[in-house]
Amino acid sequence: MADLAVVIVSWNVRALLLQALRSLYDDLAISGLTADVLVVDSASTDGTVAAVEAAFPQARLIASSENLGFVRGNNLALREIGFGGAATADLPRAVYLLNPDTITRPGATMALFKAVTAEGGPGLAGARLFYEDGSFQHGAFAFPGLRQLWAEFFFTPGRLIEGRFNGRYPRALYDAGQPFPVDFVLGATMMLRREVVQQTGLLDEGFFMYCEEIDWAWRIHEAGWEVQCIPAAQVVHLSGQSTGQARPETIVYLWTSRQRLFRKHWPAWKLWLGRRLIVIGMRRRQRAEADPDVRRAYETVIALAEAS
Repeated sequence: MADLAVVIVSWNVRALLLQALRSLYDDLAISGLTADVLVVDSASTDGTVAAVEAAFPQARLIASSENLGFVRGNNLALREIGFGGAATADLPRAVYLLNPDTITRPGATMALFKAVTAEGGPGLAGARLFYEDGSFQHGAFAFPGLRQLWAEFFFTPGRLIEGRFNGRYPRALYDAGQPFPVDFVLGATMMLRREVVQQTGLLDEGFFMYCEEIDWAWRIHEAGWEVQCIPAAQVVHLSGQSTGQARPETIVYLWTSRQRLFRKHWPAWKLWLGRRLIVIGMRRRQRAEADPDVRRAYETVIALAEAS
């Protein structure tokens, strides 16, 4: 039985994936952890499968013939590990969902592992994230509400965009270096205690991509577990390298997932107000957008909000 199972889902980001695996294995080597690394490739056409087989034969490679998306890809690996069934004897103590557009800094994996396996520790933990140039990146957030929707579409002063009004936690909490409780962590780095996965189930496959980590964190909180950001675990997140390949499609995926999330977790009055904000905000964006494909994507989002 491994201490840890690491799952990376990849789609057409061969060079980034190889970099992520290199930094992960370097960190695992100094951690002393026994780890099983699973790579799920979602029908990449850039030679990802052959490259991983050649460079990292120790990884468990699952080559899909279709683009599974983040959720189905991770769930496929989690079932391969043994979650979602009756057997529990061979399950790892923790599971780590890691994006392929990440670079693990030394000590990050162990810091997360110690957090989620400690007595009374969080059920889910995420790393402190940095952009490629070393600058700060928000890696933890409050659950989305009406204020975040307002900030998304309408004029909001910068200090509010970067503050609690928009669901951001103060930089001082990260800089203090101590774990702190949050509503959810970014899906780029999510380490979960074994018992949490068993208790809350797998990712909701109603989400193709986006918001699945928010939904899971919401369910984890409802099950009585805490979620924490662990500043001692430092990871560079190159941010959006896969999803940025298809902008109109990702707009539809994002807002379809957001509206599904709102339906699952918001009361009826809040959902009604949220849909009105989405329609008004998307109409504003549509009027200002020159790209016809993006305009059609906005129209699709509007139709979803109006039909709900």
